[in-house]
This record gives sequence, structure tokens and C-alpha cells, in this order.
Amino acid sequence: MTRHVAFLRYASRCVLMLGVSLALGACAVGPDYHRPAAPSAQAYAADDMPSTTAAAPDGQGQTLVPGKDIPGEWWMLFHSQPLNGLIDEALKHNPDTAAAQAALKAAWENVYAQRGLYWPVVTGSVDPTRQKIARTLASPASSGAMFYDLTTAQVSVSYSPDLWGANRRQVESLVAQANAQRFQLEASYLTLTSNLVNAAVQEASLRAQIAATQDVIDSQSKILDAGKRQLNLGDASDSDVAAQEATLEQTRASMPALQKQLAQQRDLLAALSGRTPDQDLPARFTLDSLQLPQDLPLTLPARLVEQRPDVRMADAQLHAACAQVGVAFAARLPNINITASWGSATDQMHTLFGSGTGFWNLGAAIAMPLFDGGTLKHKQRAAEAAYTQAAEQYRSIVLGALQNVADTLHALQSDAEAMAASARAEQAAARSYGIAQKQYALGDISMVALLNAQVTYRQAQLALIQARAARYADTVALFQALGGGWWNRHDVAVADGM
Repeated sequence: MTRHVAFLRYASRCVLMLGVSLALGACAVGPDYHRPAAPSAQAYAADDMPSTTAAAPDGQGQTLVPGKDIPGEWWMLFHSQPLNGLIDEALKHNPDTAAAQAALKAAWENVYAQRGLYWPVVTGSVDPTRQKIARTLASPASSGAMFYDLTTAQVSVSYSPDLWGANRRQVESLVAQANAQRFQLEASYLTLTSNLVNAAVQEASLRAQIAATQDVIDSQSKILDAGKRQLNLGDASDSDVAAQEATLEQTRASMPALQKQLAQQRDLLAALSGRTPDQDLPARFTLDSLQLPQDLPLTLPARLVEQRPDVRMADAQLHAACAQVGVAFAARLPNINITASWGSATDQMHTLFGSGTGFWNLGAAIAMPLFDGGTLKHKQRAAEAAYTQAAEQYRSIVLGALQNVADTLHALQSDAEAMAASARAEQAAARSYGIAQKQYALGDISMVALLNAQVTYRQAQLALIQARAARYADTVALFQALGGGWWNRHDVAVADGM
């Protein structure tokens, strides 16, 4: 018994030492991965872009600050406690982010499983049997009995040294895929938070538009009533009253669409925060409850590729494709498998592991493909083509990221100018309405003229509301385009060992 155990230990050490020596002396075939160079672009436009946006008459301009870092909770820059609370709740209960977290955990578990192949596989077995030998055959039992029991206990060790680095390349590929899944999780966080802020802005805009539209309806209703009275007095024509009635009904027709959009935004906010539509959503948003951030970050293109989750995910996928080339290459090379086993067999259970019952074996096998119809060669070529494909996809995503930021910067400038113009138009309409009120008080103009001035003012207010909402949406788009500050968040595991 002692000799058998000593042999088993010796054989295991030999297998392990041989495997380790082969593995340490082996190389990992295939290309080593190097991250693509950062884009050479120095700006987001051929011409210099203004560093500040147009300011509205209330002085709300925005300044682009090159190199300014983005906080992990960038939405807090809008200074809305209801919004902050809603996003905190969504990050805990949104099913898409929960699914992304589970996918990240699964990816790392696959890495750990693949790493297990670095070690020998040790299995144990016990096989008790009852046998009867045909009388025409000689009994293999030493007693010559035709009925006998046979119990075999065995420990086996099998090891395939990673001679060409195939397993190391496979682990490398799986680690890269786990990193890609990590950035997929970051992208889901960024999409969720951006969608929530945009939905809050849209709700605030719709509430203001509904209020302004209702004011317009009220004013137009008064105009119509005045027109009907004038018609009865013979001071107005049927066509004038019909035109006013058509205008009023057109305005009324726009109200259900706005109310529908508001209800759908509330449904969206509920779903994003993990609620069903019938659950109460206490948060209510208005434009005045949101503060427009004044200092905005501006990341250089070379740094942008480090910050965008989609670019980092494409980089990880490119790394995984590179490692798969090595896996396919190693499959075409010779492979070694080392085996050892030790056990005991006896026809009497109580004599198991007794003297004379032991057996053992130690062996090694070398195998290499000699002919496979070109299967492995074409698999390697397919892996190389997939690597090229991933490289071009990475390049496309980088170009798309640069375009995304450039488009957002153009929108910031244009929509700021549009809001400034809308604000001036609203102020001019307000002055005109104020003058009309004074003229009506002096009897210089009719009620219809006063109400028309009021309608013009309300319509200018409606345009200003939409312009304000566009500026908020552009600001959200910039934070999203620049990566959302995930590198300043600490609530997601970022490395091996999660």
C-alpha cells in the first residue's frame, strides 16, 4: 500500500513537472496583439469652432472646456433631485443593466473555466462487479471459480501541456471577450442614464407646450366669441368667423397629440426605472426645474477612443479575434498528452489495496494532423479574415465616434443660436402684447386685435419652449458622445477577479 501511494505521488510529480517544463519553454503561436494607434485628428472640424455658444437674452451661454473631465454621475450637473433619485432607482432595477451584469459575470466564469485547462485532470473511480464465466472458458480468477466478485479502484492523471500556447491564446481571447462585455455594460449604463435624462427633458418640454397651447386655445376661443358677436352686429363677415373657427380647431387638434406624447414619456420613464405602467411615478419635470450646465467638457480625438464604451468594446473584440488566429494556428501543430494511472483490483473487498493487488501505467502520446482535407488550414484563414474584419469594424466605429461628437458640437452651436433668436422673438412678442393691452385700455384697438397679439405671444412662447428643450437634449448628447464619465464610476468591477 505504501509503495503504491509513493508511486502515485512520484508519477503525479513527474507528469506535472514535465508539463510545466514544456509549458514554460513553449511559445504562443499567432500574432501578438497591439492596440491600434489613436486617431491623428486634432479637432472635430476643418475650421475652428467657437469655444462658446450663443447666449440667450437671459445670459445662458455655454463654454466648451478642452480637457475637462466628466464626472461619473454627469446627470447631477442638471441639479434636479427628482432626476437624480429616478436615475439611482433605475440603475438598481432596470432589467437591461441587470442582464448586462449577469453577462459580464458569465464571461469571466468562462475565463476561469478555460484557465483550468492549464492543470492536469485527476479522476478517481471505483468499479465493483459480479461476474459469471461461461463453462467453456477458463476462469480468470486465481481460485478458478466461475462466479466471482471483482472490485477495481483507480486514480488517473491526464495532462496536455500547452506546447504551442493554444490554451493561452484561448484564455487571452476569452479575457478580451469579458472586457468587451464589461464595456457593453458601461454602454448600457450610459444609454440608460441618457435616455432617462432625455425623457425627463421631453416631459418638461411637453408640459410647457401643453400649457402654452391651452393658453392659445383660450385666446383663440375668445377671438371666436368676439367675432360671432361682431357678426351678429353686422361688423364681421361669415368668412372671417369661419376662418377663426378653423384656426381654433386646428390648435385644438394639436392638443391630443401633445397629451399622447406626454403619457408615452411617463410610460417610458416608468419602464426605464423598472416600473410597470400602472405603478406611481412621483417625479414630475418642468424646464424651470432643470439647470443647463454652463461649462461643458471637450475631449480631444486621441483621448476619445479611451473614453467611448463602444470604441473600447470594439478594441476588445479586435483583441479576441487576434487571439483566435493563434488558437487556429496551434490546432495544426503536434500535440502531446501525458497519462498516468494507479489502482488496485481484487476479488475480495477486504483485500483491496493489499499486497499484489496494485497496478499502474505511465504513458505519453504525440499526435498531429496529417490529412484533414484542408479543414484546419481554412479555419486558420477564416480566423485571419475575422481578425481583418474586426480591425475594419474598429476603424468604422472610431470614425463614427468622431462624427458623433462633431455633429453634437454643431448642434450645440446651431440650437443655441436658434434659442437666442426664439428668445428675442418671444421678448418682441411680449412687448407687442403689452402695447396692445395699453391700446385696448385706451380704446384704440379692438378686442380681436388684442387677442391676436396675445396668440402671437403664446406661439412665440411655444417656439422658445422647444428651443430650450433642444439645448438640454444637445447637452445630454455631448455627455453621451464623450463617453459619460464611466472611468470615474466605482460601482462596477473593472478587472479580472470580480
